Amino acid sequence: MSGDRTYDVAVVGAGVVGTAIARQLARYRLRTVVLERSNDVGTGTSKANTAILHTGFDTKPGSLESMLVRRGHELLGAYAANAGIAIEHTGAVLVAWDAEQEARLDAVVATARANGYERAGRITLEELYRREPNLGGGAAGVVSIPDECVICPWSPSIAFATEAVGAGVELRLGVEVTDAERHDEVWLLRTTGEREPVRAAWVVNAAGLGADHLDRRFGHDAFTITPRRGQLIVFDKLARPLLSSILLPVPTERTKGVLVAPTVYGNVLLGPTAEDLDDRGDTATTAEGLGALMAAGRRVVPDLVDEEVTAVYAGLRAATEHRDYQISVHERERYACVGGIRSTGLTASLAIAEHVVAQMESAGLTLAEAEDEPAIPRLPQLGELGTRAFEDAGKIEGDPAYGHVVCFCERATEGEVRDALGATVPAVDIGGVRRRTRATNGRCQGFWCGAVIAARLSAAVGT
Repeated sequence: MSGDRTYDVAVVGAGVVGTAIARQLARYRLRTVVLERSNDVGTGTSKANTAILHTGFDTKPGSLESMLVRRGHELLGAYAANAGIAIEHTGAVLVAWDAEQEARLDAVVATARANGYERAGRITLEELYRREPNLGGGAAGVVSIPDECVICPWSPSIAFATEAVGAGVELRLGVEVTDAERHDEVWLLRTTGEREPVRAAWVVNAAGLGADHLDRRFGHDAFTITPRRGQLIVFDKLARPLLSSILLPVPTERTKGVLVAPTVYGNVLLGPTAEDLDDRGDTATTAEGLGALMAAGRRVVPDLVDEEVTAVYAGLRAATEHRDYQISVHERERYACVGGIRSTGLTASLAIAEHVVAQMESAGLTLAEAEDEPAIPRLPQLGELGTRAFEDAGKIEGDPAYGHVVCFCERATEGEVRDALGATVPAVDIGGVRRRTRATNGRCQGFWCGAVIAARLSAAVGT
């Protein structure tokens, strides 16, 4: 790429928020580039969350987060249906386990109403145990939130990036922005691995856990990120009949607490913890953290802890000293910062993109609609409620590779792996194949299929 090319917008970060912003910018006649330090999209916080499409019932009323989560629930729900992103309308119940928690339930309902969500309400304990007969005894009260959903956490970033790239956005992976300076009304972004700086009239900072560091490169000091680690346990699919809804705790000022939830893949998820760390790369699980989760799970669904564990993992949320998202657009500098996006960022992603791009337009970014509307991609079905490739007779008749199962735990097929390796935004490692096909993600964690996947990957990327 010639060093004298100037982009209209450079987006730093290709998590679910950065790719959503890129997708929104692709609707206009702009030269846009996305710079991501990892070798794939959605590899940071975006890949390691609780996979819930939130209603925003418990956000702070009047906050930017509240507004964008509510709007995002609507936008992502509709987008998921069009893009084939797995989503399951389970609903949720928020359970109090003692008198103190029960006394806060009316305030939970009041907060939901203040956030514009009217369908949250108290139900009887009899109704709770009818719906969730495997719930631990001793519940003191409950609020029903019928519109909470579980969703595939990986597919949105991939879909947004695919749509953006298909519409002409340039995606540069393995490129970390190390410095920025303003010269002749243009930002010069210094990056690793590239001799020439990236030139852009506008820069959007969607750098996730590094957003505060990058923000200071642009002369601002509005927030500091303290990584909040959340450890989670994934139980085998045989545990799935133990619950039908997302089981939520009564939230605190600091955290939403430990939940038990079904996943769209047929597993059960327990977590997360909430541990503030100094190390922005510490995604290790700990015996203490996993033990605390098991203790919490034993109270909520006692039989759950006797089920087989498929996997454990940890993710880091970009917590700051502020309760709200840290989104700002600086007209004079032509710089937008999208920081402090915590666990609700998946839900709010499309609304954040809509909001930020509108703010940039108000600050002087010229938006002329592109001649053609970007095409929404149709992703392979990863959810258990949909028709998977291995059971789609018409798909197999057209291409027998979709009937050749290479991962028996997750029933991922040769055709799906091939498609993932040759996609518009392709998988370049086993993690990328996993997020696009579910291969290696099952109870054997790739013991059986790992060599096959590695061989296909090596042939595709030439290693």
